[in-house]
Amino acid sequence: MSFLQDPSFFSMGMWSIGAGALGAAALALLLANTDVFLSKSQKATLEYLEDIDLKTLEKEPRTFKAKELWEKNGAVIMAVRRPGCFLCREEAADLSSLKPKLDELGVPLYAVVKEQIRTEVQDFQPYFKGEIFLDEKKKFYGPQRRKMMFMGFVRLGVWYNFFRARNGGFSGNLEGEGFILGGVFVVGSGKQGILLEHREKEFGDKVNPVSVLEAARKIQTQTSAAETK
Repeated sequence: MSFLQDPSFFSMGMWSIGAGALGAAALALLLANTDVFLSKSQKATLEYLEDIDLKTLEKEPRTFKAKELWEKNGAVIMAVRRPGCFLCREEAADLSSLKPKLDELGVPLYAVVKEQIRTEVQDFQPYFKGEIFLDEKKKFYGPQRRKMMFMGFVRLGVWYNFFRARNGGFSGNLEGEGFILGGVFVVGSGKQGILLEHREKEFGDKVNPVSVLEAARKIQTQTSAAETK
């Protein structure tokens, strides 16, 4: 047992433990930057979206079915993860940049939020050029609600998104729930169906505005339908 008295034995043991810990940490970091542990999304059906209850943000709110948003002219709808998030504000500004072209197509732009805290929605409106509604039951964030917790802060893509938004001049706060991931929908008029469904896979995973516009051009609005008759 004389080897137990050898200092080099203990040094080698401590080095092995340290190397093992570093290897485990590196593996965890590598896996965190793949899609292995990401929440799997479930695509929504038109019937699911149609039956969602939304509320207006007036002093005397009106509750209505979501299908009212797209029934006549289709719609582009952003499910906002958190109004105070600077990444969400960046995406809202991107979508709002499409507003002139959407207006030409006769397609409205809307957003839904899952909570209304103090002036958060009001502070979000300068970034978003459409009407905003409340989805208290968080149905637009389903059918299978997905979350990203603190793993998001070790993902390289998230840090890239952070720097991109900061460099773009966007800022925000930490008010409200921000772990339930959002998305963007382009829904056709009537029973035309869901033309685009973008599910945020990590913080700051924005929809491609070009894809939104391409999908919006496929909408057969009531106005365009009347003109073709």
